[in-house]
Amino acid sequence: MNMDLIESLETINWFETDWKEELSNNITSVSELKEYIELDSETEEKLREVEGHHPINIPRYYLGIMNPNDRHDAIRRLAIPEIDELVVAGEMGETTKDPYGDDKHDKGNGILHKYGYTALVVATEYCSMYCRHCFRKRMVGLPNDQTVKNFEKATEYIAKHPEITNVVISGGDPMLLPNDALKKMLNALRDIPHLNYVRIGTRAPVVYPVRFFDDELIELLKDFCNDKMLYMPTHFNHPDEITPEAAEAVRLVRSAGVTVNNQAVFLKGVNDDPEILSDLMNGLTKIGVNPYYLYQCMPVSRVRHHFQIPLKKGIDIVDEAKRSMDGYAKRFKFIMGHDIGKVEICGRSGNTLVLKQLHSRQEAPEETSRMLFYELTDNAGWLDDMKNIRI
Repeated sequence: MNMDLIESLETINWFETDWKEELSNNITSVSELKEYIELDSETEEKLREVEGHHPINIPRYYLGIMNPNDRHDAIRRLAIPEIDELVVAGEMGETTKDPYGDDKHDKGNGILHKYGYTALVVATEYCSMYCRHCFRKRMVGLPNDQTVKNFEKATEYIAKHPEITNVVISGGDPMLLPNDALKKMLNALRDIPHLNYVRIGTRAPVVYPVRFFDDELIELLKDFCNDKMLYMPTHFNHPDEITPEAAEAVRLVRSAGVTVNNQAVFLKGVNDDPEILSDLMNGLTKIGVNPYYLYQCMPVSRVRHHFQIPLKKGIDIVDEAKRSMDGYAKRFKFIMGHDIGKVEICGRSGNTLVLKQLHSRQEAPEETSRMLFYELTDNAGWLDDMKNIRI
């Protein structure tokens, strides 16, 4: 570990950093990681095995808000690979590569069309950081067939389906695309009459706020907002991520007329504490970000067994946390993004889990808004782990 290198991060003025050039300084290998954290030889060997399955990509900015000497530091857990990523089976149950059912709803050319009113476009497989809990871990940072090859073709699909009222541009992280590519995508969607709004899903305000200190980017977002509403779902998971740089990135995005919502993931060792969860949601409202979703961690291969929290424990943590949140902070929904659709985790009565389905697959519209009841066990972390019961 090179302490001079770590200390040098504190002297960088991120507000004046060229976002494209800075990406070349990302840490992308175990060899580079050793300059920032201590690794014994056994751990180093195992992390090289992890690296072979899932690439490493960490911006220097994010390393700068991490405590490199604490293996249990929340920021470190989100960015630094762990040996646990080699575990594919354990007490939490089975894992899957595709818990959300993306493959079933792949229309080709990057279009995923699961809900009738929403089309999701996987615009890129690249992110400024490869988060260790990513539910698209099987594809992010790796060559794949689910990214858009021709956005005009994707637009043609959307234009031919008048039931689509909104589009999510996702990835990877589309905000890491060049300005001209983003502008081309937004312009292609601008004049489709049945689109009420567009969303750009991004974690860049959190892990790479440098991207938003770009006047040209803010202007193109503002220009689009003159014609159609633009929303930016982002992804703060811990209050330590709410830095002055992140707050300024959010301020600039909001100044363009964009509404910023947050979709956190409930993660063991990161935010599975009532005080931390409360500080996160209250802190987001303070900087103008709307708490929107708290996702139950999906049973993704090489993620579930070191990040997923049992539902029984998780519900109690969320309920306790909400007691110290103000009205706007506690508006978020605790949900599962399951193959059947999005399901709200309403709470529990003893060992009975109460759920409400928010969205259903377009082939089963009658399932929307139904109530569901499941029998909770101590280790159940996903819908498929439990027995459906009738009340």
